[in-house]
Amino acid sequence: MHSSKGEYSFSTCWNIKRYPHDGAGMIREISELGFQYVELNYNVTTEMLKTIEPLIEKGEMGVSSVHNTFPHTPDPDYGTDSVLLGFDDEDKRKRAVKLLVGSAEYAHRYGAKAVVVHPGEVPFSYNIDEELKGIYHEQGKDSPAYQKLWNEMLERRERLSEHYLQRIQHSLEEVCEITMSRGYDIAFGIETRSRCYQMPTLTEAKKVRERMKGAPVYLWYDIGHGMMMDRMGLYHNAEEANAMKDDIIGVHIHETLGLSDHWCPYVHSKDMEYFDRFLDIIQQAPIKVYELKAACQPDEIHTSHRLLTDKIQQRQASLAKGV
Repeated sequence: MHSSKGEYSFSTCWNIKRYPHDGAGMIREISELGFQYVELNYNVTTEMLKTIEPLIEKGEMGVSSVHNTFPHTPDPDYGTDSVLLGFDDEDKRKRAVKLLVGSAEYAHRYGAKAVVVHPGEVPFSYNIDEELKGIYHEQGKDSPAYQKLWNEMLERRERLSEHYLQRIQHSLEEVCEITMSRGYDIAFGIETRSRCYQMPTLTEAKKVRERMKGAPVYLWYDIGHGMMMDRMGLYHNAEEANAMKDDIIGVHIHETLGLSDHWCPYVHSKDMEYFDRFLDIIQQAPIKVYELKAACQPDEIHTSHRLLTDKIQQRQASLAKGV
């Protein structure tokens, strides 16, 4: 057992594929890393919960957050990469609302503070993001092929984003009305995404926050996804996110190498400075969750956490001295 990671939480996305039928084993492996809190991600099944729930009830593991749709919903219409809360089809949108209320119910039951929400997207007839990333890797962001396709994507995205943003807001209003009437003290964090046609951008998240004043809807800031979208050209990640610190309920902590995400900050990039621009956000965020890929080894996770927390402590000490 390693020393406690304190208030920091750890997503089950790291080891869920190794424990498809052993929820308790998955949670205990995370506990051995020194984490006292987990984020239960959207691949956790009702079968896995049968062995996870006793650990929560006994206080062996706390739950910081759950990730919609929770538990796992095999229907791709309600997967993590779909229109979800923005469906034009009213029956589908209503079902998405019901599923999010269900996720909030689990969060409430487990004493979690928030539900991480992928709210939706501007739909395209094919995965234009995948094609753009292919051109990005082969020819570069400044190539004519990339710029041409990027501008086509952006034109459609900007033309339709307000329509889908209103659908998403309408759904979130319904969800908040139901959950607040039930007395759930649960926040909803709309998450920055990893595909350029997905919602929200940081500007879109700010719009939803301003339009829903008083509702428990915040930004869930995924640092690595923001880095990807910055590199592709969608928004100015670090500057915009730091300006929105007060709107953030939670962070997914990971670093992106090129357009590959979920790596340990500092350790895999070998860059000891770039990630520093996100430390103020991490420090202030009420919920701090490492969201790392299976390739990240325990020693890398410990080193990354130590570097990150030491840097935050040093910044605090410098501020206290007025440096």
